[in-house]
Order: sequence, then structure tokens, then C-alpha cells
Amino acid sequence: MGATGEQIGPARSRERFLVGDSVETGVRSPILDSWLRCRLLGLSPDETELPYRDDFDPDSRLVRAAGPVLDQLQSRFSGSRMNVSLADANGTVLQRRFGELSLARTLPPIQSVPGFVFAERFAGTNGIGLALAERGPIQVYGAEHFAERAQSNACCAVPIRDQLSGRIAGVLCFGYPHAYEHPALPVLLRRAAETIERRLTEQSSARERGLLRAYVDAEQRALTDAGAPDRHHVGPTVRAVPTESAGLDQLDELVDLELDPHDQTILKERAAELISSFRRAAVDVALPHGREATLLSRPVTSRSGVEGMVVEAVLSSGTPPVHHLSVSPHTGPSHAGPAPEGPQPAEPAPEGPTPATGPRPGTVRGLVLVGEPEVGRYAIEARRRLELLAEASTRIGTTLDVSRTARELAEMAVPALADYVTVDLPDAVLRGDDPAGPGTDLYRTVVHGIRDDCPFYPVGRHVELRPGNPLMRCLSEGHAFLEPELRSAPGWIAQDPERARRVMAHGVHSLIAVPLLARGVLLGIASFYRSQDPAPYGDDDSRLAQELAARAALCLDNARRYTREHTLALALQRSLLPRVLPEQGAVEVAHRYLPAESGVGGDWFDVIPLSGARVALLVGDVVGHGLHAAATMGRLRTAARNFAELDLVPDELLTHLDNLLVRLDREEGDDHPTGSTGIVGATCLYAVYDPTSRQCTMARAGHLPPALVHPDGTASFPDLPAGPPLGLGGLPFETAEIELPENSTLVLYTDGLVEDRHRDIDVTLDQLRRTLAHPDRTPEDTCQAVMDAMAPEHPTDDIALLVARTHVLPADRIATWDLPADPARVSAIRAAALRQLAHWGLDELAFSAELLLSELATNAVRYGTEPIQVRLIHDRALICEVSDGSSTAPHLRRAANTDEGGRGLFLVAQLARAWGTRYTPGGKVIWAECALDSA
Repeated sequence: MGATGEQIGPARSRERFLVGDSVETGVRSPILDSWLRCRLLGLSPDETELPYRDDFDPDSRLVRAAGPVLDQLQSRFSGSRMNVSLADANGTVLQRRFGELSLARTLPPIQSVPGFVFAERFAGTNGIGLALAERGPIQVYGAEHFAERAQSNACCAVPIRDQLSGRIAGVLCFGYPHAYEHPALPVLLRRAAETIERRLTEQSSARERGLLRAYVDAEQRALTDAGAPDRHHVGPTVRAVPTESAGLDQLDELVDLELDPHDQTILKERAAELISSFRRAAVDVALPHGREATLLSRPVTSRSGVEGMVVEAVLSSGTPPVHHLSVSPHTGPSHAGPAPEGPQPAEPAPEGPTPATGPRPGTVRGLVLVGEPEVGRYAIEARRRLELLAEASTRIGTTLDVSRTARELAEMAVPALADYVTVDLPDAVLRGDDPAGPGTDLYRTVVHGIRDDCPFYPVGRHVELRPGNPLMRCLSEGHAFLEPELRSAPGWIAQDPERARRVMAHGVHSLIAVPLLARGVLLGIASFYRSQDPAPYGDDDSRLAQELAARAALCLDNARRYTREHTLALALQRSLLPRVLPEQGAVEVAHRYLPAESGVGGDWFDVIPLSGARVALLVGDVVGHGLHAAATMGRLRTAARNFAELDLVPDELLTHLDNLLVRLDREEGDDHPTGSTGIVGATCLYAVYDPTSRQCTMARAGHLPPALVHPDGTASFPDLPAGPPLGLGGLPFETAEIELPENSTLVLYTDGLVEDRHRDIDVTLDQLRRTLAHPDRTPEDTCQAVMDAMAPEHPTDDIALLVARTHVLPADRIATWDLPADPARVSAIRAAALRQLAHWGLDELAFSAELLLSELATNAVRYGTEPIQVRLIHDRALICEVSDGSSTAPHLRRAANTDEGGRGLFLVAQLARAWGTRYTPGGKVIWAECALDSA
């Protein structure tokens, strides 16, 4: 909002806010969040009281770096009512400059005297406090200030960062009347802050140059006292070269060691660790190719009193030279790199002159690094951050599981970055869908830390974030939020005061909340908590957390998309598989289906009732995984059912499926730019069992043979012709016929049950045979036993299992008559059939059955050839069959009014529940079924 003035937007919005009205749509989010924090802190607009400190350092590094910049700004704003404030990282004002000098005399002390603390928790919403809270540039317009006294002016402020450590060193703030508002002011403010930051860095370089000068002076004095002819000659093989280190052009030549760049990196890394430790020590460092160097660290103090460390390297003169090791001061994180191998530091040398100051004969000594301990610590931290990010690229996203990926993020961050990590994801993301909105339906997905008893919300808990909570703000604004001190974070505490108290009782004191953003989708939030390190989180920590979260978010999004595709493919596949097996009396059936973990495949099974009380059993497997394989499976299964309805024998059915798959591959290949569709082929096993004869006819297309369990419990694998896989085209299939004893068990399965990269198929088939070798086991028990014994814990391929125990139709349920090709004999067959129906107690069906048999038998006598046979089967329906030696099938048609015949099949179709024709090696069978309850 750009409105300024007591009676314009912000003033009215603040009034509504103070009385509890909703103002979310009328106030900028940083201002509204600040107002909320102020209210939670118990601040009142007319009673805010700023503490005053007289112990601040008026000559601190920040003040010295900012002095010339403040002078220039005061000159630039000369004669105006602009004022410039410089505050430290705690919000204490260190310097004030005014464009109009008289302002310092007219303004109250709180607005003109250094020493007052403008942190938000004391002063409410204001430029300095809000810049520290937001950790970035801000603007506050008049009535957006929380305190009444500050609402006559506008201001803009920006944090000043120490470029070496990345921490906020202070704040630069412009205050001005509303009329002075101009787009150039924030730009000028930012440039001024950058100049101060650069001058802070130059101060650090000057301190290091002073340390280096002190080292050189000491070396020169030592050489002079020893009467050395050459002040650079410290060994027989040392030679002097000019330094190339930045900022050292005023120094004389320094000693140089001849080593390759990789050796230089190793020595500088170990030297940085020694500087960070700030102690005298000697460390042996192993270099490549069997070489070794000794690093010696000792304190040094510059003329201005800066204390630091100097690290020298001592090498034997036999070390083969490669390239120069430029002697240089340690300038911070730029020297970070991989940690070198080598022995641990030796015991510190005793205080006093360093033994290496006078080198042993046959050795060379040269300077490696010089610097302050804090600088060395920053270098080590920078290197560890780089190592952490490199390791994260290999440890996060090892699976395509959303929850597991979130946990990998937490495991990666603990303890390297955080002591505790929580990850909250919407339920939609866990399911693979797009999240509904920020903070909607969040669930605690991961809680991981150095201890298990820290009282964060447990995994599975529904998390409802309140306004003002930094996690909610992180989600709604889409960027990371740093809360350095949780004890002074009212929004976080107000979420659940009792739980917050218990969390802080475990030492948790600092928080970084990072949104998990990937490809423009907000997937959730990761929260990093610190407890063991007493220092609060800083901006460097926040940037590292954001980098980790960004990498994890991409992996989470990949896992989410995979989960969605996997769920869709699985739903499609399950919709294409039989949900309820049809009723039939030929076999007792049980089945199992287990999808692969890594992707849905194209396995399927089916049970299809056929004419004559027979049943077809089918299993198949489309090569490949994913939606395409599932869709292809559905098309093949539908086609197989249609072909089965035509009563095709197994080898003919497989031939039709093979032709269909070849045609699908060809048609889809024409539409694909590369001519490839992913359809490689499929395997299939098709079996037809006849309970009236106990004959089972089977054919397979590249599929594994079925297992047959005899009534006595012995199990075997029938020797069936293998046949080529479907999709090759033009190759024949063979049929095998087996007579099955009653109560035999036929087991059909796909290769996922017995084939695995970690298992030998012969061993697994033998294991399957042993698992099946149990008599008197129901199909359901057999299914469970096989899955328990054979299914891998993490299946890489789908598993389809179909177990069928055979039944035999009793002989007294079947009646058969031979019929001569004489129309006069049809009446005798009708009479015999009526007597049989009466014997079965089916008198209600006598009229329908008599008409059906009369029409079918008359057609066979008139149009067929001998032998002619009539059969009645009493099963779940009454089945009427008439077979003859002709292969010509009748066709149903609508007879014209003038036709004398042609209505027989129409009558059959009206009386029967189903009817059809199937071909046999000796002719055909015309059949019709009457439902037993049709009467």
C-alpha cells in the first residue's frame, strides 16, 4: 500500500486490526505480520517504550566502515528533512545524520540521540526493527508504523551484512516526510549499504595484511639476527618469487614452495583448520604420490594489536617440484574445498620459539596461510556446506516414495545443519495429487532429530497453522523464514504455547522454515531447528537450508508425479481386471494380484464361463510397465473374452490375439514420430476345462507352464508346447489335452512370482512345486500359501496367480441320445427328453425345452450330416445341445411375412437365455441354455 496519512488506508486498517477485525486483504503482508507480532508481544501503539543503551561502541568496525558513507548521504540530503540512521544487529542506533542540522535540536531524543533500541519487540513496526525481522529491504509508510509517535513519517531500511560471515551486521535506514517518497530512494539506500559492506570487507583485508606484515618483519629479524646472507634463504633449495596475492602489492618478495595445485589445496585446507583452532600445533599432512609435509601453526600479532595465526609448511628437499604454491594470507571461504586425507594433528608444541623457525638441513619451509581464527572458521564452514550439498545430491531422492524422500531430507540435515527437522506435507501430495493451497490439509510427515523425545507434533498429526506462525507465513508468501530466537517469536509460541514451552525446554532456540517449491508447485514445508549450537541461525544457514529444500523439493515432486502416475495406472489396471469372478460349476477358483512397487505392469487373469458347462482359465503378461502396458493389457483381455465367446479352441484364440497385437503395434507405430510404441509383446496361457469329460485343453504363447496338483498332493509342471510370445506374428501355436482327475488343482501364474534378478528360476519353480504339494488344501489356502512363500518383499514385477480346483459333473446329470437323420425320429427324442426332465424335477421347463430340442434337432436332421447327437446337461442351467457332422452354422435372420420358414432360430433366441454354435474336430454343436428359474 502506498497510502500515507492518518486518515488514509493504513490508519483505518490498523484501527480495524486493533479491534480484532479481519484486514488480510487491505495491508501488505510484512506489515500485517509485524502488527500481529506486536499484538502477541503485548505492545500498545500509545505505550511503546524504547530502552536506551549507553554501552554501545561508537567506534566499532561498522561505524568506521559507514562513516564516510553517512557523510556523503548527509551532504546529498543537505537542506532537506531527511534523516539517516545506522543501527547495529540488535536494533541499537549507533549514528544519526540529518539533512537539516536544526532537526537534531527540534526532534525528541528518541528520534535524534544514538543509543535507543528500535528492535520490533520494543518499538513495534518500524523501519529498523522490520528490516531486522524480515532480514531484507523494507518500506514503512506513516500509519503502517505501530507506534503512534512514528506515524508522521515514512521510512525505508535495508540490512548491512558482513560479507565474510554472511551475518547481519547492522541496518541503514532513511526517514523522511510522506511528500519525499520517491522510487530512487530505495535504490540509493541499497547502494549505500553495499558500499558499507564493501568497506567492512576491506577492513578485514587490512587486518590480515597487518598480520602478514608482522610475520614478514619477524622473519627478517630472525634472519638478520642469525647473520644470514640472504633474508629469503631459509634452506638450501628455497628460492624467492614475487607474490601474486591480491592486496599485497606493497610487500617485498616472499618465500615460495614449488607444489602442484592439488597439493596447494590440501595444505591450504589443513592450514585453515589450524587457524580456526587458534593454537600452536604441528600437523603431518600426507600428499599424493607418497609425499609428506608438516604444517606448523603459531600466533602472530600485528602492530595494531590484531591477533591471528600463521601457518608454514616444511617439506623435505626431495619433494619433486611441479608448480608454485603462492604464499598468501587466508582471505576466507574462497579457499574451501574437499577435506584432505592424512594424520590427525599432533600434540601442540610447547610455548616459545617454533622449532621449525630454523629448518633442518635438507628441508624447505614456506608460508601457507595467515589469518584470524574467525576467518578460518568461516572457511571451514563454507567447505562443509559445499560437502553437505554434494552429499545431498546422492542421498536425497533415492526412491520414488514421497514420505521416504521427505525423511531423506531430514536425515541429510541432521546433525550437519539442524538438530531437529520436521516436514509437513498436504495429504494431496502424499497421494500424488496437486496441493489445494498453502497450509491446506497439512500432515506431519517426518520428525527426525538427535533425540526421539522432543515434543514436536508426531508423525501423522493434522497440522493447522495459525496466522502469524512463521511456518504459515513461509507457506503463504512462498519464501524461507528465519526466526533466530524462538523465545522472542510470539507467532511461533502462539501456535501451541504449552507445546512450544516443552520444545524450548529441550534446548531448541532457533528456526528456519523453508517452503518445498518445485516447478511452481508448493508441496509443503520443511522446518529446521537448532538446539546444541548456542549461536542462532544466520542467513548462511538459511541459504543452505533453502538449497537443501530446493533439491529435496524436486525429488519430492518427481516422487509425487510418479505416485500419481502409479496410482492412475494401478486404478486403470484394477478396473480392467475382473472384480468379481463369474459363477460357474466347473472349477472352484481363488486368485491374487500383487502390483509391482516400481511401476504397474500388464499382468492379467480371467475366468470365462463357456458353453456346455465348460470354463476357460486365462493368465497373461504384457511386456513393459506403466499406463501403456495397463491399457494394452485391457485391450488384450477384452479381445480374449470376445474370442472365447466364439468358442474358439486355445490355439486359434492365441492366433487371433497375436494378430491383434501385431495390428495394434503397427497402427500405433504409424502415429509415433520414431515408429516405436513400447509394445514389445505379451505372453499368455489359455486353458479350457470340460467337467463332463475331465478334459483340459491348453495352449501357451511364450508363457510359463501351469502347475498341476493331483488329488494325492503331488505337484508337477505339464509339458506343454511353449509357443512364441504374442506380437511376433505368423508363427503357429500348439494345443495339448490333458485328462484331469477330479479335485485336481490347476495353478496359473505370471513370471513375477518365480522370476527375479536375485533368484534362479529353476530354484523358484522347485520351491513352488514343494509349496503346492499339499493335499486337501482349498484354492484360497493355496493362494495364500503360495504368496507367503514365493512373493518377494519388494516385487519388481506384477504377480497374477489363479488357482482352480476341478469338479466333475456327475453322470446322472447328463443325458445323451443318438438321432438318425430321419425327421420322424425327432418326436421320440422329444418324448425321451421330457421323461428325463421329469426325472430331474424340471417339469416347469418341459415346454421350453421341448420347443428348443424340436427346433435344434429338426435343423440338424434337415441341414446337417450324421452322426447327430442330442445332449441335455443339468448344471446351473439346463443346457440343450445338438451336434452333427456338418461345419455349416445356422444364422439368425428376420423372416418376411411371406416366408414359410426361417423362424426356428428366432424362436430359440426368444426361449433361451443364451445360444450359439461351437465347432468340433468332427463338426459343430448348436447349444441353448434355459435358466432354471425361467419357468
